Amino acid sequence: MKTIVCLGMLFLGPIIFAQEVFSSQGESFTNTSGSIDFTIGEAVIFTGTDGNNTITQGFHQSNWNLVEVIDYASDYEAIIYPNPSSEEIHIKTNDYNNTSYTLYDLNGKIVLQNLLNQNISIIKVKQLSPGKYTLTLRRDKQLLKTFKLIKTP
Repeated sequence: MKTIVCLGMLFLGPIIFAQEVFSSQGESFTNTSGSIDFTIGEAVIFTGTDGNNTITQGFHQSNWNLVEVIDYASDYEAIIYPNPSSEEIHIKTNDYNNTSYTLYDLNGKIVLQNLLNQNISIIKVKQLSPGKYTLTLRRDKQLLKTFKLIKTP
């Protein structure tokens, strides 16, 4: 439970929702002078300058979910690119035989599924809604890799 103080009044209650960004780029820096956090793609709401230095300010997102790969079979190599993507993603692997992919939405619903058909298999994602997706690679029933993907508009 968090306590929020506003204009001298006390509000108590659980925080249920927070801003969230699914970012492939960003960083946090801290030194003795202060700290700064940023994510690529923040909406700019203010630009200020003192004549020598310029800063743009945007809406900082408190929760980050970065793209990632979960490696279940370290000897199996696969690369997914580009990520994020708006039209298609490529799955590159040297061993595509008997390997399938499954793309899930945030609710765990299967939105695309098929076998890899060559060393670089292309999956069209233009028709999907922008958001977060999970792609798994399997051979027979063995889970090989899980990728978190971003579909952009």
